Amino acid sequence: MFTGIVEEVGVVSSISARSLVVAAGRVLRGIELGGSIGVNGACLTVTRFGSGSFSVDIMLETLNRTSLGLLNIGDRVNLEKPLTLDRPLGGHLVQGHVDATGKLTSIRKTDETTVISIAAPPEVMRYVVDKGFIAVDGISLTISARDDASFEVAIVDHTLKNTTLGDRMMGDLVNLEVDIIAKYIERFSSSQNPELTISFLEEHGFVTG
Repeated sequence: MFTGIVEEVGVVSSISARSLVVAAGRVLRGIELGGSIGVNGACLTVTRFGSGSFSVDIMLETLNRTSLGLLNIGDRVNLEKPLTLDRPLGGHLVQGHVDATGKLTSIRKTDETTVISIAAPPEVMRYVVDKGFIAVDGISLTISARDDASFEVAIVDHTLKNTTLGDRMMGDLVNLEVDIIAKYIERFSSSQNPELTISFLEEHGFVTG
């Protein structure tokens, strides 16, 4: 489990069909062989350590569901260690299980933020709500607007400078993971308690309108 708060941006130093080597520093502290690490939002298992780097193996399912297969040597990636009980939950609960990829369709700069529009498939958009959470390449972001096929997020300069979002261009693919709470709400309301509605959840403070 992760928080969606990127700890470090690593650099891909080697890549093969099913494995990835990432140069990193700070994020390596406390990581053990066989431990988990979030790489652009995908939870991967550390299989080897090098001098200032780590290796992960990537399963075919992960390649099919994420944008990791598009990485090249020299590309920067967002890194995060798993959440521990002594760390604050600064973002939201992120599993590292990427639901699908989305495509950047618009990038526009405002006075204080950069607004990015991302086209996403129906299996993602069904869980996207205004002011809700979503993980984009492992970064916890708040949805500022949405329509039937896409959503927008507003990015502050600190996030642009300390993640890979500052590198992104229109047409790029990004990994998306919806808020797990939205999935539980859907499952619970449809199969166990048909009286559980969004209005009920808003009334009792579970979600905001």
